[in-house]
Amino acid sequence: MTAIFERAAECLAITSPEEKCCAATDLWVAVQTNQFEFDPHTPVMPIGVAGHPAKPELVDPSRVQRRRLGSEAGRAALVHAVTHIEFNAINLALDAVYRFRDMPRQYYIDWMSVAADEARHFQLLSRRLTELGFSYGDFSAHNGLWEMAQRTADDCMKRMALVPRVLEARGLDVTPGMIERLNTAGDDETARILGIILDEEVRHVEIGSYWFRTCCDQRGLEPEATFLNLVKEYFSGSLRGPFNIPARMRAGFTQREMDAISSIE
Repeated sequence: MTAIFERAAECLAITSPEEKCCAATDLWVAVQTNQFEFDPHTPVMPIGVAGHPAKPELVDPSRVQRRRLGSEAGRAALVHAVTHIEFNAINLALDAVYRFRDMPRQYYIDWMSVAADEARHFQLLSRRLTELGFSYGDFSAHNGLWEMAQRTADDCMKRMALVPRVLEARGLDVTPGMIERLNTAGDDETARILGIILDEEVRHVEIGSYWFRTCCDQRGLEPEATFLNLVKEYFSGSLRGPFNIPARMRAGFTQREMDAISSIE
């Protein structure tokens, strides 16, 4: 039997992207075949820096390289940015498994499935970078996703609200536009890969929505008001549309939430 918390921590600490992807996939296989066990009383280490390679260089978001999609280098810079998001998403899913110990068994199954999906997304994009003549690490990147994981390390409800339902949900908003621009630039292959990722990310955000509401139910809190209060506390003035309303609604957002988010913008 696989000790899921111990193995998730080991996967989280791996610095090699390729090894991390394989480890996350292997752990998901163990979960699928019910070959895992968990002891919620095992100690949880304070959140630190997730395992990541020496490159890319992590910089302030304003310093991340951006280039026009009319060149291969410009398209590679875009692919690299999404590749980095997917790498962070592997760590986020693994940490969601490792850190929060008082959740139902299905919670851990759900987030291990997400970790395996994100690993596959990373591999798709990494191969595409290679086809474009680049590698993961060739461009700078920022660490905003993991920084929010650190800020929400003490509360599963906040993590579910602010990582999948805010930061990762932004991917639902911006990816259709990226696909359109890539198709216009003639890069149909990258557009195809992003289409696959977009479809699957709806489910990931939906998982975040479900477990956020479960946490609210456990505490006797009203989910919509709680979510909107957290958004105002952490992101007031920093959300920007347009929002992909159909995808967000499939991912568990309510009309009231979307109206309120739009008003914050």
